[in-house]
Amino acid sequence: MKITTKINILTTAWLVFILLIMNVLVFFTFMKTIGNIEERFLIQKAHEIIKKTENQGSRVLTKDLLEVYLSDHSFIRLVDKNSVVIKQITDDQDLAKVKAEFSPKEESELRQIGEEQFQFVRVPILTNQTVSYTMEIAQRVSGLEVKKDKLLSILAACSAITILLSLAGGRLLSNVIMKPISRMIRTMEDIEQSGVPKTIFIQNQSKDELYTLANTFNRMISRLQENIERQKQFVSDASHELKTPITVIGSYANLLRRRGLKNEKLSKEAIEAIHQEAMRMQKMTETLLDLASSENETSLHVKKVNLTQVCESLARQLKSIYKREILFHQDNPPVVVEADELKIKQVIIIVLDNAIKYSKAKIEVTVRQREGQAFIHVKDYGIGIPEEDVAHIFERFYRVDKARSRETGGTGLGLSIAKIIMKLHRGDIDIKSREGKGTEVELRIPIFYQTTQEV
Repeated sequence: MKITTKINILTTAWLVFILLIMNVLVFFTFMKTIGNIEERFLIQKAHEIIKKTENQGSRVLTKDLLEVYLSDHSFIRLVDKNSVVIKQITDDQDLAKVKAEFSPKEESELRQIGEEQFQFVRVPILTNQTVSYTMEIAQRVSGLEVKKDKLLSILAACSAITILLSLAGGRLLSNVIMKPISRMIRTMEDIEQSGVPKTIFIQNQSKDELYTLANTFNRMISRLQENIERQKQFVSDASHELKTPITVIGSYANLLRRRGLKNEKLSKEAIEAIHQEAMRMQKMTETLLDLASSENETSLHVKKVNLTQVCESLARQLKSIYKREILFHQDNPPVVVEADELKIKQVIIIVLDNAIKYSKAKIEVTVRQREGQAFIHVKDYGIGIPEEDVAHIFERFYRVDKARSRETGGTGLGLSIAKIIMKLHRGDIDIKSREGKGTEVELRIPIFYQTTQEV
């Protein structure tokens, strides 16, 4: 069953239920109102008669007096404590057969006799502050059946018209509500058939739930397109970068196959080249997997990290390994952040490794804190980066000097990985460089990591 049909059925059923309740309330309110009008009229008549008896004595209750108050199809009678009729006047003999009732208090009732409705009232008569008689008056409620039938007809007609309008309005409303959903379904079907992600056209900025739904779908498609592009880029980059070492390995392997191992010098050269290219492929593959892992990472193992201590320790280790002058500067007290320690170490190592590779002079590492953010500055005085290349250094496999990168073993993926890790921490990485003067890298990390944020 379609959602539009369900909406129509449910809204109409709910409306019918409400109409039924309202019609019942209207009907019984109408009947009660008519009864109250008749009741007040008869009670007023009874009090007028009783008032005359109080002023002039019960002898005034003559037939002539009671006939003045008598109306069509009614009776007026005086009933004693034993429910015996003392006096009575009526123009309806069938009505007169109704059993008399004594009542010590004022009461009324609407009673059905045959096919007619009659209003009864009983008003007590006091003698020496004691109820001695009851004035009982009954009168046919004229035209009640006709009024009741008309009311029922009006209610039925109004209900039918309302239901028809509800069905038409429900259909129109459901179409309006389902329009963006239908558009979304068509878009999904197009995506299923073509395999190409598409966004939904949002006609108006209504800011309602349907707009939010469509906007969320579009964001999801945008993310999906980004991931597809990343996959394509990843495959393209990997294929391109692996092509060279594979070609080199294949060429030297063919050379060895053709000439054999008789030429020892040539064999050693070929084996060494194959080994180097194999190691480079292994390192590149590991780096590619690291890059893919970083891109697919959605959560971090966050804990409090003493950034000052981490940077100082890494600087000391690399200084010992590479025998280079690495100077460390820090703010006092130490800078502590909420971060994934292993990944932050990975970024710092990538930056320091680049500084060591592309400079021969000293390297300065500075850690400081300002306005809720931690800053790590790594400055070298090496060859620097040409101005036109600075904008591209975060692109995967981008190398400023490809020949020198081959000598140093670079893959062109380190800064791409560093950028991704910094974004995961809601931070950033900036590079300023002048060719021949050196390079300064600034890492910015929020002191407090917010888990609700997205990359």
